[in-house]
Formats: sequence, C-alpha cells, structure tokens
Amino acid sequence: MPRADRLFRLLAALRSLPQPVTADRLAEETEVSPRTLYRDIAALRAGGALIDGEAGVGYTLTEDPALPPQMFTRLEVEALVLGLAEVTLSGDPLLAKAANDAQAKIIATLPDRVQRQAIHAVSRSYRFEPRKPAPPHLHLLREAAWEERAVDLTYSDISGRQTHRRIWPLGTVFLDRDVVCLAFCCLRQDFRRFKLAQMQDVQLADESFRPRRVPLLRAYLDRLRQEGPTSSTHRGSA
Repeated sequence: MPRADRLFRLLAALRSLPQPVTADRLAEETEVSPRTLYRDIAALRAGGALIDGEAGVGYTLTEDPALPPQMFTRLEVEALVLGLAEVTLSGDPLLAKAANDAQAKIIATLPDRVQRQAIHAVSRSYRFEPRKPAPPHLHLLREAAWEERAVDLTYSDISGRQTHRRIWPLGTVFLDRDVVCLAFCCLRQDFRRFKLAQMQDVQLADESFRPRRVPLLRAYLDRLRQEGPTSSTHRGSA
C-alpha cells in the first residue's frame, strides 16, 4: 500500500475509533505491523497532526491538519447527524459506512463544545421496519452512473415477463420500500424507472454515454416534476 494511502487510513482510524486508541488496534485497522504504525504516527506528527499518547497507553488525535476548521450552529449539527443517521438505515452497507466515516471526519474538525453537541445530538432516527438489504448490484449501478457506462440486465415486469435491457443509469432513488434506478432505456428509447429488486444478470457494458448523464438526468427530473406525484404509479415504468 502506498505510504500516502497508509497515512490517510491512519488518520481516518484516529478520527473514527473511540479514543484513546491502542497501537495494536490501529495496526489492525490499517493492516500494518506495529513497527510500521509507530513510524506512521511519527510521520503524521512531523506533518503537523497533534496526536497525544504513546505506545502502551493509546493515541488521541487532538488536531487534524488535513481538514480546515468547521463551524456549525447547533441546529445545523442536528441536521447533519440526523441526515447521516438516516443514510445508515438505507439498507446499503457501503453508504452506511461512508456516512459513519463522514460524520467522524466532520466531528473531528469541530471545536470541543460543538463536538459534544454532535455526539450527544437531541434528534435521532429510527425505523421500526428496517429497509430491506440493498441488492448487490446497487454499487455497480452507482459506479456505472458516475463513470457514465451502459449496463446490460434482465428485467422482470410486474407480470413476471422478462426482457433484456441496455440502460444508461442516471441515478438511484431510495423510496420507502424500494430502490429504483432512473435511467435512459435503449430498448424503449425513453426514460424509465427500474426497481433494483426486479433486475437480474446486471453487468457493465463497454458502451460509454459520456458526457450525457447530467443533461439527461436534468431532463428526466424536469419531466417528473411536470407529470406530478401520481406519475410514479402509471407513467415512466420499465
């Protein structure tokens, strides 16, 4: 692993793990030997990071030079914590981990008083009916949208009839019970909404539709706004 990546992972571990963090726990988290970890701690300190502690005691990150100072009002802190908590309940483990990492990075840049407000926020998010686990191809569709790559798949409609589709994925939407992909369907030559639970054999194609994702997504969202809220039940389905 490149040294810069190692140091970045070490900073992330110091931000997110309960402090003080032992050297053994940090070495395990960053997948290095204790000897390498001690060198990396020294490198971060030399770069300006204020890391308290020592071997046998544990380490605490008190100031992180990699992030600029942040200031939020108490209500803004509540909104951030509540929004990120909702992401952790999305059913997508990758997004859940990203939300936890993002919250740790944000809190690490706050003054002590605001850190306490974030850690002990008044507002919480909870669902009595957790969302279903995200389908394994959600990550592939998300990456395909960012990279503007076409995707081939088999899609089952509400009657169970299967068709082969090539789509240009534009984005994903988390609904109350389903996750849908907003896409341009090459078969229908029009915008469509595909439920991820009804997709099979999802694979990246060689075709690129760069740089059309953003204008296509804007056009699709404009159409949805014009059609109104009832359009989801009878128009634009796959």
